[in-house]
Amino acid sequence: MQFSDIGYIIKAQPHAESSVILTVLTSQNGKLTGYVKNGLSKKRLGIYQIGNSVNINAYSRLEESMYSLHIDLLQSNVVAFLGDEKRLSSLSSLCELCNICIPEKDNIEGFYNKVDDFFKHIHEDNWLAYYSYFEFYLLDYLGIGLDLSECAATGAKNNLKYVSPKSGKAISEEAGKPYASRLFAYPQYIVQHNVHPKMQEINETLQMTEFFLNKNFFQLHGLKFPENRASLRNKILNLR
Repeated sequence: MQFSDIGYIIKAQPHAESSVILTVLTSQNGKLTGYVKNGLSKKRLGIYQIGNSVNINAYSRLEESMYSLHIDLLQSNVVAFLGDEKRLSSLSSLCELCNICIPEKDNIEGFYNKVDDFFKHIHEDNWLAYYSYFEFYLLDYLGIGLDLSECAATGAKNNLKYVSPKSGKAISEEAGKPYASRLFAYPQYIVQHNVHPKMQEINETLQMTEFFLNKNFFQLHGLKFPENRASLRNKILNLR
């Protein structure tokens, strides 16, 4: 079995004396893990950094065997993260969530675009908005997406302001006002495809996605919520 693809490195670890085992999120072949022979050579070591955009040539004799990978660097993203604690924290969180939540070789073609958007906009001022889109659509990919089309209580499609932590459905301002302190804020900017939201809106969305990821995926599968994601909002939003 042999194919070529493009993608992002989301995990790298030394193997034996000179090789590297990589996990790569690819455009057409999902998440895959393979080894790079002699990947620890000084000449090529800089290629195998998480977040780097790479071209992948993968080969395996048997479908169930680990791939042998040949990697060529397309874009080094390390400069965007080194020296910036907020960006580095978001990169660590994104890679960890992808490593845990996405099965090997699963079809992620639509979701991959959200990961791609994050990296393509990492140098821009609104990069954090793209990270929040990543988490929101990760919920959708996992089959636990939110229903934001109408009010769960009244069926109204206008003036939606909250999201229920129990059902993951939208709630109108009128219906939710008495319970506002127990509801999440409606992610209006995501529904409207606005990539320049206020920081408060991003904070509210990340608070909501964290809750649903933990409740409906990690706890459901008996997994511990990743520590680097649990501390993300404190680091990037300077919360106390």
